[in-house]
Parts: sequence; C-alpha cells; structure tokens
Amino acid sequence: MELLMAPLQGFTEANVRNAFEESFGGITEYYTPFIRLEKGQFRNKDLKDADPANNRVGHLIPQIIAADEDEAVRLVEKVAEWGYREVDINMGCPFLPMVRKGRGAGILPHPDKVARVLSVTDRYPEIQFSVKMRLGWDSAEESLVLLDLLNELPLRQITLHPRLGIQQYKGTCTSEAFSRFYELCRKPLVYNGDISSLSALQELETKYPRIKGVMIGRGLLTTPWLAAEYQEQKPWTSDRKRTAFRNFHQKLLSAYTEKIEGGEQQLLGKMVSFWEYLLANEDRKCLKKIRKAKNLSTYCQAVNELIAGLH
Repeated sequence: MELLMAPLQGFTEANVRNAFEESFGGITEYYTPFIRLEKGQFRNKDLKDADPANNRVGHLIPQIIAADEDEAVRLVEKVAEWGYREVDINMGCPFLPMVRKGRGAGILPHPDKVARVLSVTDRYPEIQFSVKMRLGWDSAEESLVLLDLLNELPLRQITLHPRLGIQQYKGTCTSEAFSRFYELCRKPLVYNGDISSLSALQELETKYPRIKGVMIGRGLLTTPWLAAEYQEQKPWTSDRKRTAFRNFHQKLLSAYTEKIEGGEQQLLGKMVSFWEYLLANEDRKCLKKIRKAKNLSTYCQAVNELIAGLH
C-alpha cells in the first residue's frame, strides 16, 4: 500500500514536511493543508505553504476547499500557475466555520453542489484530481448517494475518512460504513483515520486487499517512524528512533528560528504547539515539561530528556 501524509492545519506545514522526509521518510505523497479563499482573496499563509520554492519533498499535492464551482476554478488555476498537475479536493473538513460556508463536510448532504465543485475535473483534463471526504455530515448514506457521481468522474483516487462530520475528531471510525463504500467504489480508494501502529496497517492490508493506500495524519506525529517501519516491514530500533527524531527536531527548530522574527517566546510558542500530537504516546512527565516550558533552554532540556527515553 502507498502511505500518504494527511494535511493537518497548523501541523503538517512545509517545514514539518521537509524535516519529516529528510529524517523519517516512507511517505509516497504529501498533501498541503487546504488552500481556501477568504472574502474572495487567497491567504498568503496558504500560498507560501504550497509554493514549490518552500517545499523539498519528493511528491507534494496541493489540497483545495471550495463551496462552489467559481471558488474551485480560482483555486485550481492558482496552483496550476506553479506547475502542479495534481489537485486534491477537500470534502471532509468538519471545522464549523468551513461547514457553515458549505465547504468540506458541509457540502456532502448536497449532491448538486458537490457535482458543481467537481465539474473542474472535466474542465481541466490536464490535471489529475482526487477527493478527500468523510462518510457524510450526519449520515453515512450521504457518501453512498454520491458514489454514482464519483464513480463516473475522472478521479485518480478517493480518500475516505470513516467518520461523520458531526463527530468532529471524536468517537471511533466506522469500519462497517467504510466496507460498504469500499465494495461499491470503482475508483482507487485510500483509507484515512486513527492509524498509528504497524499492526493496524497490516490489518487494513489484509481486510481490504484492493485498497490503494492509507493516509495518516496524527499517527505520523505520534509515531513518526511508522511509515518507514511499514515500508521495511520491521520495527525500528530505539537508537534509530532517537537519531531520526533528534535530527527531525533540530531541522524543525532551525527552520522556525530562521522564519520567526518575534523573539524567543514566539518561537517557543510555535515549537510547543506541535507537541499536541508529537510523540503523544511517550513519557507523560517529559511531555508535560515540554508543554509547560517557559524558555527555550528549559524546552530543549525537556525535549532531550524525552528523546533519551525513546524505546
């Protein structure tokens, strides 16, 4: 199976993707957090993140989020200016400000609106499109209703996260609903949701032999060597984990030291923010020290302590 890094707003941005590929690897495709329009304008933050000049990973695909055809067209044409010939369309984000604007998972109950957004797949035949979606907003039937449309469109793949939008990121993924979609889907299908171990990947591979790949988000932050372990089909040693993570963290710290001009506290705030998920299953006392650090010196001491304890 291919392994894809999921786009997570605020977490899997360019500096993280670059440091991850250089330190851990194992990923076939990386995706940008979705690019959107705000009051009819592009956000500079989104554009900088997707700019090829700021990305060093082998295969990066920009993701867009749109409520209608006009938004989708503007977004596609913008990323096409950079030479991208693959675009992922987000129909799964459950963030309420997006949903209320008819974007992300908020579009799933409206097949007519979905069709209009996805009309870009015919409008731009030179671009390969994919879709990332949920089961629906408040019913898994919504994704099944859309399957006739999705099966007929020239999509390179569909990524399905088997939660409802109203669940946000809580509760469990629904394997039964994913299985129903899997049986009826005629496009290459990618699984996304709550994968954080080598055994979980192997179980998916056995249960869904036709699956194209697995997209992983939080699991690659909590267990960053997971993709490489799967590609190699064996667990990493403790020494290898320590070396790789130390390299990853140093690259990340150096990149943000260069980028952030607001002083130590802003840099510290940015680095600490990643630890919401980063190695979240490791030593809780060390993680607490990292999250409560008041200066960079204390922060780095706590990070080094955590790295030394990796097993």
